[in-house]
Amino acid sequence: MAPLTDTGWSVSPPAEETMWLRVEELSAVAGVRRRVTALAGRLGFPEDRLARLELAVSEAASNLHKHAVNGVIGVWVARTGGVAAIEFVCLDSGPGITDVSRSMLDGYSTSGTLGVGLGAISRLADSSDLHSIPRRGSVLTARFAVEAERPLTAAHCGLTRPKPGEQVCGDSYAVHTGEGVTHVMLCDGLGHGPLAQRASQEAVRAVHGRDLAAGPAGLLKEIHRRLAPTRGGAVSVAEIDFAAGRVRFAGLGNVSGWIVTPDGRRGMISTPGIAGHEARTIREHHYDLPPDATVVLHSDGLTERWNPKDYPGLFTRRPVLVAATLLRDAGVRNDDASIVAVRAG
Repeated sequence: MAPLTDTGWSVSPPAEETMWLRVEELSAVAGVRRRVTALAGRLGFPEDRLARLELAVSEAASNLHKHAVNGVIGVWVARTGGVAAIEFVCLDSGPGITDVSRSMLDGYSTSGTLGVGLGAISRLADSSDLHSIPRRGSVLTARFAVEAERPLTAAHCGLTRPKPGEQVCGDSYAVHTGEGVTHVMLCDGLGHGPLAQRASQEAVRAVHGRDLAAGPAGLLKEIHRRLAPTRGGAVSVAEIDFAAGRVRFAGLGNVSGWIVTPDGRRGMISTPGIAGHEARTIREHHYDLPPDATVVLHSDGLTERWNPKDYPGLFTRRPVLVAATLLRDAGVRNDDASIVAVRAG
C-alpha cells in the first residue's frame, strides 16, 4: 500500500520501510548502519544529514552492544503529510541508567570509552528523548527528517512489529490530527502474514476515505463493510478531544483501548466479533479524559498485564517512549504486535 500523504494523516509504514534488529554482536553495529544508510538513500537524504544520521545510529547501536541486555533497535520511516523522516528507537532490558541527565553530557561513558555519547545523539537529531529505570532498562529515541526541521514533539506515535519469522506485520494503524481532535484506528488482521496484512491495510484505506464526522461507530461500520472480502480482523477506533476532555470509542474484537494516567488506567469497552465477518452490535462509548492522560490502543500481541505505576515518569513523556516501552515489556507473545499512544499536543 502506498503511503498516505494527505495533510494530517500518518499511517503504519510498509514492511520495506521498517525494521527491528537485535544488537548482540559487534558486527551488528555495522549491519544496522548499512541498512539505515540504504533506507535514507531511498528517501533522498542529502550528504550532510545522512552523515549525522549514520553517526547517531552507529553510536546508538554501539551503546546497545556495550551496555544493553536484550538490546534491540527499531527503525522506520515516519510520514505526516508530505514530510518524511527516519526515526529509530533503542530498547533494552537493563541495567538502566541511574543519572539520565549526566548520561546526556558529551564524553560521559559508563564503560570508560570516549565515543560521541548520548549527548551528541541528542545534538545530531532533530529531536530525541531518553527514559530509563534502573534495573528495568532504557528507551532512547531519535528523529531525522530528510530536510532539517524544528525540534518536533509529536502528539502521537504508532509502532508495529511482525511476528518472529514473518516478513510483514498483520497489524496496521492510521492516525489523523486536525482541529484539536485526533482520530486513531488500529486493526489486527486475523492470523499472520500477507493475508492478515491485506485485511489491516484495507481498514486503513477505509478510514482514510471516510468522513471523520461519522464518529468511531460510523467509521467502524464502514471498516466492517470494507473488510468483508478479506479474512477480517479486530478493530478499534477512538476520537480523542483533549480540549473537551472526552474520548469516543468503538471496538470490535480484542484490540485493547486504555485511558492512562501516571497513577492508573481505565479500559475502554470493545464488542466481541470480527470486523468483516461477525458484528452483531457496534456500540460507541464515551469516556472522560483527564488533561494529563495518555490514550493507548494495542493489539493482543501485547499482553494487558502492564501497570502504569511500574514506570515512574513515563506517562508524562513523549508518546514514542510510552509506545516503545510497552512494546518491549508487554509485547512478549509470539504474535504480530502494534501499539498507538496519544497525548495532548
